[in-house]
Amino acid sequence: MKEKLMLFLKNETVLAISLVLALCSMLVIPPDAAYISYIDWNTLILLFCLMGVMAGFQTLGLFEKIGAALLSRVKTTRQLFAVLVCLPFAFSMLITNDVALITFVPLAIIVLRMAKEASLLIPVIAMQTIAANLGSMLMPMGNPQNLYLYAKSGMSFPAFVGLMLPYTMIAALCLFLFGLTIPKRSITQLSLGDTKKMSQNLLLLYGIAFILCLLSVLKLLDLRILLVLMLAFFLFFDRTILTKIDYALLGTFIGFFVFIGNMQRIPAFQNFLSRIVEQHEIPVSILSSQIISNVPAALLLSGFSSNWEDLIIGTNLGGLGTLIASMASLISYKQLAREYPEQKGRYLCFFTISNVAMLGIYGLLIFSSE
Repeated sequence: MKEKLMLFLKNETVLAISLVLALCSMLVIPPDAAYISYIDWNTLILLFCLMGVMAGFQTLGLFEKIGAALLSRVKTTRQLFAVLVCLPFAFSMLITNDVALITFVPLAIIVLRMAKEASLLIPVIAMQTIAANLGSMLMPMGNPQNLYLYAKSGMSFPAFVGLMLPYTMIAALCLFLFGLTIPKRSITQLSLGDTKKMSQNLLLLYGIAFILCLLSVLKLLDLRILLVLMLAFFLFFDRTILTKIDYALLGTFIGFFVFIGNMQRIPAFQNFLSRIVEQHEIPVSILSSQIISNVPAALLLSGFSSNWEDLIIGTNLGGLGTLIASMASLISYKQLAREYPEQKGRYLCFFTISNVAMLGIYGLLIFSSE
């Protein structure tokens, strides 16, 4: 029992913290009818549906197939770096940063082994992580905090993309410039062999499901209708997908919703945190993300500020910095540590320096323009 508890705390640390905070807050504000209003059901429904669709695409092997097709045309190490980093950067905008890293970091490890370019392992994976975290900030469905803040703010889709586009373009430029530092060497043409055959019928159905999710993101389809359609689809066509959804993330959201809702009912705490956050949303979001990661930071700070634009910017940029600033970054670290345990120290050093440097660039641009 103790071993299972320790394993749970190790694997789901953020969920455990959110539940402990929720339970502690319930001692101060006992459960009542107001609790139901704490939960942002729109965010949970959309997150559930998107996670299901992305799990379906991943199970079908769609992203690996696209990646393999692009990599088969690579001839130099710089091209190899560009493709491996561009894949999570571009795909994270639609499939979330964590799914992009789960998909493309293992692909990078396989490809670099085949190309006998192990020296590129650390820079490639570190830049893939930065690319996924920063590429995902362009779209509401790019990461969980975006999805939540987008729904909470009531912003239009074009307004959200317009807000984050300059920051995404800066990220693309920085990644491009870093790519120029990669030694240019010829490599033998890569072939990943035959990827697994996809069910065309399921692919079509998941494609339709993704379009329905996009319609809900664009606020053209009622989320209740989306939920009914998605549940019917999963139950009748691909029931196993229901076991692959990240319910721990949904539980984390609920835990923080309860905690934040209760804290807002304590005047002293409400006034204290509001004073700290007000007019300092970007630096407070960035700093708090370094400690509790950017998803919990978005959930917490949204309860004490309605400056949605600065919260969106701050929590997205807050994904840079420490390894836990974005929980998606742990995905890359764990995969590298499993395959190359002797490289953990070097990776952490390179990752932290690169992330802090990127955060410094954004900091200079933001605070020099004020």
